[in-house]
Parts: sequence; C-alpha cells; structure tokens
Amino acid sequence: MQAASILAVAAFLAGCSASVPPPGQPGPSHAPPARSGLDVPSAVVSGAADSVSPRPGSPGALYRFRFRQIDPASDRFTFLDRDLSFYFRPTPAALFFQVENRQGRPVWIDWERSSFGDPLGSSGKIAHATTRWGDRFRSQSPTQIAGLQRYTDYFFPVDYLVDPGSSDAQLHRPLLPEDSSAPQFEDREFGVSLVFLIEDQPRVYNFRFRVASVIPK
Repeated sequence: MQAASILAVAAFLAGCSASVPPPGQPGPSHAPPARSGLDVPSAVVSGAADSVSPRPGSPGALYRFRFRQIDPASDRFTFLDRDLSFYFRPTPAALFFQVENRQGRPVWIDWERSSFGDPLGSSGKIAHATTRWGDRFRSQSPTQIAGLQRYTDYFFPVDYLVDPGSSDAQLHRPLLPEDSSAPQFEDREFGVSLVFLIEDQPRVYNFRFRVASVIPK
C-alpha cells in the first residue's frame, strides 16, 4: 500500500465535519457512451497522493477540475444509511473515499464484484491502493471493516494500471488529464458500484460524479 497516499487522505478526511444527507438507497447507474474523438489521458502517476487543498490536482497542472456528486446527489460528497457512512473526494488522479461502519459487526468490501465506470464510458474492475500490475487478472481479497471503524482508500479502473518494469510502484493513468486535452472532459461522468457484504448478504452502493467545470490555472 502507498502509505503516504493513504495517510495524507486520511488526514484530510479526519478534518472534515460536514453534515450528511438523509438516509436513502442510491439507484442504479449507467456509464455514458464514449464520446467520439475523446483523448485518453496519457500521463502516468505513481499511486494517488492526495492533498488537503480544496482544489485537487498536481502542482504543474494546466487546468483544475471541479466535481459534483450527482447520484445520490450531495453537495458535500456524502451518503449514509443505517449501516454505512460514505465520504468521497474526486481528484484527477483517482477517486478517494472514506467509509464508516456504523454498526457493531464487521462488513466487507467485495472488490471482485465491484466496478468502476470511467469518464470515457468504459466499465470494469476496480484497482485500489494495494493493487499492482501483477494483480490485473488475479482475484482481489475482500477488505474487512470492523464494527464502528473507518476505512480510507482510493480507487480507479484496473485497466488504467501501467507496467512498472522491475519496480513495485503502482503506476497508472490518471482518471483525468491536466494538460491541454483537459477541456474535452467537461461534463463527463464517472462512478463506482461498490459491493459490500453485510451480515453475509451482498449490498450494492452506486455513486456517480460529474466534471462540473475545467478551469485554466
């Protein structure tokens, strides 16, 4: 796991004290069709170091992004029900999140049955902080979240992983480019379908986000 990445985003999330929307179940989501001629992000990043900055992005970026959570809609990128509480932070590199188990018994994230819909309209398996190039075709073990505990991670499509050669670094394409091609991604949507095992029963949580604006720095 990229310890620095996880500690940084955990520090940011711990400082947040936003209210959450009323409980409710997210509805199903569908990835939009790919836009003809849309460029695939070409840069490569290592891990997904987050920042406490209110405007996520790399220091040398030509553009910065603003995001909206559109399903279930939330101005604060949050959602909760009786079992789980979520907080999300979209960035150009990856989608960060924190989930809190609100009950006293453990739950599991089932990575194998979860999926990521990218801004280009494709959908596939999820990679998260511990996923490496060699794991592309392997089964990913579920992650346990103990009762009344929080878990912080980030994810992106497993197909975005890049061969790091002899290194163990997690190299991957970012979700969104920050170069001259960035404006093409305005209004694009992406999202995740997270499967949790709660009391041995699978439960699907769908979340979708939109690139609200792409602004020159």
